[in-house]
Amino acid sequence: MSEKVLIDHGRLLDVLGLEVELLVDASSRARPDARVPAVPGLTLAETVRHVGSVYRLVLGWLQSGDRPTDWQREPAQGESVQQYLLDGYAQLAEELAKRDPYAAAGTWWPEDQTSGFWRRRMVHETTVHRTDVQSAASLEVTDVADDVATDGIDEVLTLWYGHRLGVLGVSGTRTGTVGITVGDRHWLTKAGPSITAAWRVDEHEVMTADAQVTGTPMRLYLWLWGRVPTGAVTTDGDEDAVAQLWALLRLATR
Repeated sequence: MSEKVLIDHGRLLDVLGLEVELLVDASSRARPDARVPAVPGLTLAETVRHVGSVYRLVLGWLQSGDRPTDWQREPAQGESVQQYLLDGYAQLAEELAKRDPYAAAGTWWPEDQTSGFWRRRMVHETTVHRTDVQSAASLEVTDVADDVATDGIDEVLTLWYGHRLGVLGVSGTRTGTVGITVGDRHWLTKAGPSITAAWRVDEHEVMTADAQVTGTPMRLYLWLWGRVPTGAVTTDGDEDAVAQLWALLRLATR
């Protein structure tokens, strides 16, 4: 199996801890009912609660080898959402740290059945929602490091676009390809009535696409997750193909 992540597994654990600190700090600086600008209907408190719930869900996956049917989805009576998240993080971080990232573990992606999958998944789950909480609190959104954002671009394309849409039975309405470029990394995405796929390519193959999307690592990362508008990145070529990619990603990551 080829390496799935683009950064060191040890760094992923460090980044996860830092992102948790940023998220909790930002969540204490605004009302719990503050709205997340990029996600209609989502509040600051619900975002924090959601991340804490996901940590417990993943802990169950790791300990049982399969998706658990039951876990603590809500804070205990009188417990703040911040403490609920921190307790869930502490348990999950301990479990991840004691496991070899290349050791077998149950996941929902057939191409990566290792505990390292969950290190990566939790980093990006936390990072994206950290930006949500900072935005809801009207704070400056802390930069996402270039290597983390680039790995996140790879994850959202290969895992969510390339796999999740197929699981959901969702595909495009028209055939089109879009090339994604950040620095010296390139991906090609393809959509059509019977396919949604994305894979890493070289600088020559990416130019065969019907459209191109480029930008800084952070802006591309957040754009692919629907957190910034298309104007935050640079597009060229078939605008309908770009619009279809963006719309399909909203279905994949909702």
